[in-house]
Amino acid sequence: MTTAHPPAGRPDGIQQRRAAFITHLYGLHRSMSGDNRHLAGEARRTMARLRRCFAGPRQEADAYTTVFDYDPPEPEQHIWLLVAGLFALHPQPHHGERARPSLGTAMGHLAQTRGDSVQRRFTQLVSVETTALPHYLRQCIQLLATADIPLDYYRLLNELTDLLADDPTGRQAERRQRIRLTWARDYHRASRPTPAAPAEPEPAPADTTA
Repeated sequence: MTTAHPPAGRPDGIQQRRAAFITHLYGLHRSMSGDNRHLAGEARRTMARLRRCFAGPRQEADAYTTVFDYDPPEPEQHIWLLVAGLFALHPQPHHGERARPSLGTAMGHLAQTRGDSVQRRFTQLVSVETTALPHYLRQCIQLLATADIPLDYYRLLNELTDLLADDPTGRQAERRQRIRLTWARDYHRASRPTPAAPAEPEPAPADTTA
């Protein structure tokens, strides 16, 4: 998809709408690197508007069209805007159904080369109050962009919807904690140094007594 308009027959299910929205974001990246100059220029302008949505309410309003074309449920609107801005900070291609790393895995890969500074940033991310989470997410995505480490934006949108959507009944507390624990587990698995392959045994010396 290369324009800001959804295809005919907009999907009705929430999961389908989320998927169509993220597919559109990946399509913007594809258009920016394509041969069609008009579409590339339009995609770059859209991406710039999405990046500016972090600057304040007026700049955020410029991103409304990109998001609202995909009809987000009202409790999720601010989360879709956040993910659109995060994608614009670290745009990347979509590689079909091939598995892409979670946020925890991506940060763990980064920690292998950046060490303690990434560890501190990630610890803040998984421990801060929900209201502060967007700020730390933005910092982490910017770090991943500097190393060109990909992540799965389909998964990120679903996880952030659980983490950031209003929960007046308190029923989401357990799921929110599970997501943070999953990020932490993925981080620690990915941040471990890859064990070196065992050395090949030296060949036994030839018997020269015969």
